[in-house]
Amino acid sequence: MTTPDITAARQFMAANARVLELRRFEYLFAGGNPAPIRDAVAAYRNPDGGFGHGLEPDCRCPASHPMAIDLALRTLHEAEVWDQTLVDGALRWLAEHAPPEGGAVFPGPYAAGWPHAPWYTPNDDRKVSLLSTASIAATLHARKVTHPWLDRATDLVWSLLEAPTSTDPEELHPAVRFLDHVPDRRRVQEVVDDLGQRLFDHGLVTLDPKAPGRIHTPLDYAPFPQSSCRVLFDAPTIAAHLDHLAAAQQDDGGWPINFTILSPVAERAWRAHFTVEALVVLRANGRL
Repeated sequence: MTTPDITAARQFMAANARVLELRRFEYLFAGGNPAPIRDAVAAYRNPDGGFGHGLEPDCRCPASHPMAIDLALRTLHEAEVWDQTLVDGALRWLAEHAPPEGGAVFPGPYAAGWPHAPWYTPNDDRKVSLLSTASIAATLHARKVTHPWLDRATDLVWSLLEAPTSTDPEELHPAVRFLDHVPDRRRVQEVVDDLGQRLFDHGLVTLDPKAPGRIHTPLDYAPFPQSSCRVLFDAPTIAAHLDHLAAAQQDDGGWPINFTILSPVAERAWRAHFTVEALVVLRANGRL
């Protein structure tokens, strides 16, 4: 069983990470103070209450957009520095910029004129996105937030998850966080059963941990022992993917990424992000 090298990971973070991810690492794995994480997140905030300025490394626009808000809220939640002023501003932005049916869009028009990854190609499509809506709603449910935007978003996510046409792993992968935190646990069980069939019938999950390219593994859908979708995978499969994740630490101490890179700056930011994420998953599963 491979054991990650925390010292090497810390050196990688010191050499490559943004302040935000470096503070996350120090808080989660070195007894650091969480308060600066709130300040690091706030540095990406706009006067309109949203977040931008490259907080989400694939979109370098300064304007607020849903995926930057998603990452901001998730980070505040993880570090237990849930700042009501920041959250209220984000909710106000989401409500003011929601598509007609509610929720949030992706990618939307926000990256126009700024460097962005191919999947952030700006458009004026106001269609609700399962990816952004579910991920934001998941964090808000985890914090037991009550808000009209969340009420409409929750109904939308249920309808999109329950639709048989929802077969895009890029959307279903973040949507499982919603299943982990939404209060209606009976409905979660029903959706998980159906989702499992979709994952396997449509090849949306890769069971071979050594498969190359942009893949979605059992740990993407069920990273933690308490994950709602963990029941879809047997113990040996999870163990094999945990072995592979632990062994994926590179010589520089960080973890790799398996998708197209926008720029060297974005690559360093994403590698630092996923280094922290890998260590969080490994620790939660008793591998650290």
